[in-house]
Amino acid sequence: MYNLHLTPEQLTIRDTVRDFVTHEIKPVVLKPERLEALDRRLPLPILDKASRLGLRTLDLSEQHGGAGADHLTACIVAEELAAGDPDIAAVLGETSRLAHALFDQAMSGEQRGRFLPQFLGDDRYHLALAEQEPDHDGALGIDYHRPAALEPNVQTTAVRRQGDVIINGRKASVANAPIAKLFAVTVRMEPHAAARAPDDVSTILVPHDAPGVVVRAHDEADRWFHGACGDVTFADCRVAAHNLIAGDGALRRSRESAALLRAAINLGIGRAAYEAALDYAQLRVQGGRRIVEHQAIGVKLAEIAIRLTVARSAGWQAAWASDHPAARADRSLADLPLTTIALVFTAEAVHRAAKDAAECFGAMGVMRDLPLQKYVRDALICLHAAHGTSDAKLNIAEALAGYQRRPAASVRAAE
Repeated sequence: MYNLHLTPEQLTIRDTVRDFVTHEIKPVVLKPERLEALDRRLPLPILDKASRLGLRTLDLSEQHGGAGADHLTACIVAEELAAGDPDIAAVLGETSRLAHALFDQAMSGEQRGRFLPQFLGDDRYHLALAEQEPDHDGALGIDYHRPAALEPNVQTTAVRRQGDVIINGRKASVANAPIAKLFAVTVRMEPHAAARAPDDVSTILVPHDAPGVVVRAHDEADRWFHGACGDVTFADCRVAAHNLIAGDGALRRSRESAALLRAAINLGIGRAAYEAALDYAQLRVQGGRRIVEHQAIGVKLAEIAIRLTVARSAGWQAAWASDHPAARADRSLADLPLTTIALVFTAEAVHRAAKDAAECFGAMGVMRDLPLQKYVRDALICLHAAHGTSDAKLNIAEALAGYQRRPAASVRAAE
């Protein structure tokens, strides 16, 4: 079974990030005037400091200038950052995981030689994966116990022309889009678009300042996402043909790390709400006693602690399983989608925990200049963002029934 004994390095990283959150992040993002105004703008100077701390390159291998953190360490860091601010955690987590997938696995040596020095030398050099189309079918749910779609829904096209590639199309809800300096864009290569074969889909690297790239940031004040998000339009965007990535398998595999980070960020939100409620309950006196000594408040805090502890165990187990795939092969762990299970449980547990924490404050729990309303909203974002938990539960149900979802290529071949 997985080991809950953190290494000295993991403990040092956790304590360093926790100290950074206490002294750098919370004093800025929890200012009453910022909370009162519902100001969710990213504090870029704090992101710069986090980058200099090595958090932007956390997952990148040591060989290429990063820390080479495993999934468990990345989850520990994401939770600590999210306890301060989930938007900062989401931005750094997205860039870090994509740095590992792109620079360590997907890029050629020539591509790495061109882009890696820029990435390492600029604290504001963030990465984004632009793959979702505006009419993404996944938003309507999965086809439960039915094969996958016959072809990937990629409408953004790319045409080779005189050593370059011309890209046209639009990508929706791209994480990190407003601040990214390099996009990995999924495209359908012409002139084979009429055949629409699955192998026509490729990934190409597009700098943010390439001609024809337009980014429209989503509303910062009233948003339902963590981090930075926006739509990206490519209008006759011209990039060099040698920016094409030979294979996008690393990017597909990185989706599991993205789900693990989402669960860890959610957990950090719940922990921040719990710590605020516990501190308040130990200070607030009512009826001659601190309210933590009242049974109703004590039981509520205990229930929050139970949910967060179980959620952390589920997330850490999933992260450990990702770092040790042999544990499934030898049946040490059940062959179930542990990451999806952790994601679903954490989203629902933290939503309940944040609401209970707010109730410990009584009427003050809804005051806009206090952080509890922010924690409840952040937990709601985790519960309903992307496809929510409904599709994830259907994926778990398919796994329980032993249903194997075939990829598009195998479905076409069977026909």
